[in-house]
Amino acid sequence: MPEDAPPLPTFSPLVTTLAGVRAEVGKAVVGQDAAVTGLIIALLCRGHVLLEGVPGVAKTLLVRALAQSLSLDSKRVQFTPDLMPGDITGSLVYDAQTSRFSFREGPVFTNLMLGDEINRTPPKTQSALLEAMEERQVTVDGESRALPDPFLVIATQNPVEYEGTYPLPEAQLDRFLLKLQLPLPDRAVETEVLRRHADGFNPRDLAAAGVTPVATLDDLEAARGEVAKVEITPEVIGYVVDVCRATRAATATSLGVSPRGATALLATTRAWAWMQGRPFVTPDDVKALAHPTLAHRLQLTAEAELEGVTPASVIDSVLASVPVPR
Repeated sequence: MPEDAPPLPTFSPLVTTLAGVRAEVGKAVVGQDAAVTGLIIALLCRGHVLLEGVPGVAKTLLVRALAQSLSLDSKRVQFTPDLMPGDITGSLVYDAQTSRFSFREGPVFTNLMLGDEINRTPPKTQSALLEAMEERQVTVDGESRALPDPFLVIATQNPVEYEGTYPLPEAQLDRFLLKLQLPLPDRAVETEVLRRHADGFNPRDLAAAGVTPVATLDDLEAARGEVAKVEITPEVIGYVVDVCRATRAATATSLGVSPRGATALLATTRAWAWMQGRPFVTPDDVKALAHPTLAHRLQLTAEAELEGVTPASVIDSVLASVPVPR
């Protein structure tokens, strides 16, 4: 995500309202403004987010603070090798008093579901999220049950520890709207974190930290309506298509960006333009959102990986080579 926070709006007061969400989250989480902006974009686009960062960079705290600033419900699931699909979606439980089975909702029935270390659980359990992520519903014993709106899966991965993990399949990676990096803080940010703790900050008590709701579900729904009206010209649409098609033709990739990825880039650029106070999308918006929207959708060839090629470098090359519309 671009590091710079979007300026105040020029056409919609709702931009100021959601900018206030970033400020509220900042009362609890220091130095992760880009990730907060990405999560707001995901909420505006009804998409899911993959967070990548080493332990201890406030991934869980970030999700809890975001939920509190929007009055949303949040739940956390620690993914482990013995986690079963029913532990996520819910299951039928026999009630001895009524002699009937009743459905007990799993943690997926929430607004923001934090899936911690999603790559620690086997593919069978990972796949339990696919229907929830794509259809906003779960099917148990042949009956479909709708999930709340908004519903956002925020899954985390540890980028440095791969022993005993199960890499996410491409079909599931493609269903994450964004992949956001949470880097280690620089010295100034880390000093501020320690100063807050020295002053008595308790990450388990967000109310004491002053994090309060500053936007409502109605605000979020109205903002989504405005984002859907952000203008994108045929030339910029063509640019999005050309960028995505170029990833498929790159010699370093065995799998490029799918049409689902292209529609994701279209959605995120609209939300980003709206957050900057513009009712139209520019090619620069496409460039700004290309990395977090597309990088996790690329699969590199074995030869490219041996040569040190990364998805980020492929996207850089694509953006440098695809003609920009004027």
